[in-house]
Amino acid sequence: MKVVLLEDVKKVGKKGEIVEVSDAYGRNVLIKKGLGLEGTATNVNNARQKQESIAHNKAVANDEAKILAAQLTKVEVTVKVRMGEEGRVFGSVTAKDISDAAKSQYKVDIDKKKIEIKEPLKTLGVHDVVVRIHPEITSTIKVNVVAE
Repeated sequence: MKVVLLEDVKKVGKKGEIVEVSDAYGRNVLIKKGLGLEGTATNVNNARQKQESIAHNKAVANDEAKILAAQLTKVEVTVKVRMGEEGRVFGSVTAKDISDAAKSQYKVDIDKKKIEIKEPLKTLGVHDVVVRIHPEITSTIKVNVVAE
């Protein structure tokens, strides 16, 4: 019996998948508990259309992320910091500082949670910072730390 799953079911399949199960399990467990729909032609067709739509949306998002990544490699964000005596920086440059600078200088909205700073930026100069744009796609931007 074919069943279209409405929720993730362990050892059977994920939401939206069309699976082949025994008649008894399909009727008495999956359909009765609301975990699946009977695999009629209409239900199967609807499930396939939803899967294709999800795949298309993922492909579009992936393409947009690649374009944004290519554009971000050309970006050099300037962050001004306060300096103390002897040329020491007060604190360090944070992801929020970089996000705000990118928004004000280039009108690019980068989520501060997606900016990965490997070590604190406590010195003047140009530093490379990784930005996670999409789960599989990252880009590197240059952060120029200058004295105020």
